[in-house]
Amino acid sequence: MKTLLFSLCILAFISSGGCSKSTDVSQAKLVDDDLAGPISRPSSGYGADGTYAVSEIDFPNTEYPGTKVTVFYPSGITSPRPTIFYSHPYGGESKEYNRGLFEFIAKKGYVVVFVPYATNDSTIDHRYLTLWTGFTKAAADYPGIIDTSKVGFMGHSFGGGASIGLSYKAFTERGWGQNGRFLFTMAPWYSYQITSDQLASFPANTKMITQVYDEDVYNDHRMAIDIFKNINIPNAEKDYYYLKSSTVAGYKYTTDHALPNTRTAYDAYDYYGVYRLLDALIDYSFNNSAAGKNMALGNGSVEQVTMPGYNGQFMAPLEVTDNPVPKYSQDKYEFKCSSVLYNPRIAHCK
Repeated sequence: MKTLLFSLCILAFISSGGCSKSTDVSQAKLVDDDLAGPISRPSSGYGADGTYAVSEIDFPNTEYPGTKVTVFYPSGITSPRPTIFYSHPYGGESKEYNRGLFEFIAKKGYVVVFVPYATNDSTIDHRYLTLWTGFTKAAADYPGIIDTSKVGFMGHSFGGGASIGLSYKAFTERGWGQNGRFLFTMAPWYSYQITSDQLASFPANTKMITQVYDEDVYNDHRMAIDIFKNINIPNAEKDYYYLKSSTVAGYKYTTDHALPNTRTAYDAYDYYGVYRLLDALIDYSFNNSAAGKNMALGNGSVEQVTMPGYNGQFMAPLEVTDNPVPKYSQDKYEFKCSSVLYNPRIAHCK
């Protein structure tokens, strides 16, 4: 248990902003507002900021007393909007840890629900219950804001693993997402409360993006590969992304476990590696946009994998595949797929 708690503390430190994308702050070159590095954010299209102002509603988090659930939504809306239910990583209990992502979603005209769970909770099941209770209460209490017929489940690290079982429960028990549903998981930890039979019967109209990061030394990529390969989503409706670091004009765009996360500044990986693809996936999932599919689930299309540059230097293109394989041995990772203690799906680690 001491080993687990020590590891959770490490992840909490990283996920709460203690780990910078750059190891040398002198590399940071602010080009607009809080964006670090030489590459500017998108000025139009997918990944560009939307036009809505952002409003927030907070209400008590009954399963984690002393904290609050937050609903971010576009100001001035008069009808419910498609909603993303976000599950944070260990240590990311404050809504400030990834406010940039939450506000990006709301600025584009959608809703996002953020539920903090206790990192030091004694059980994984109670963390899942905390997320589930917050999500369902938000949907029940704010039907004028949240449209449960069009939903996405998104999560990072522990939250990436949790999003699988939570979304299955929402889709099958509550009927959420009948008019559009997706999954977006980032550097996922182990997945609980989901059986192989449930994965095999996952609603096939779900769209899915799975991302792993080359410099991540915490979560074994095999966990992400297991879910990606065994979930009942056609290859045409899902893509597995592998993100590699790049150095442009002396600034290193890092792909460690903390991507994406609010630190002292955002950089192009937040906007082009995450926000742009999420924006397109939302458009395809909820509006059946062909352009959105080509960008988010383009099976390696030029538009999908090409990353921006500066003065003739470009970020590494994204790697996209429907048949992912691990690039490193399990010894690289703090949380190995073959962990007898933690992985309920250890049989799928080959």
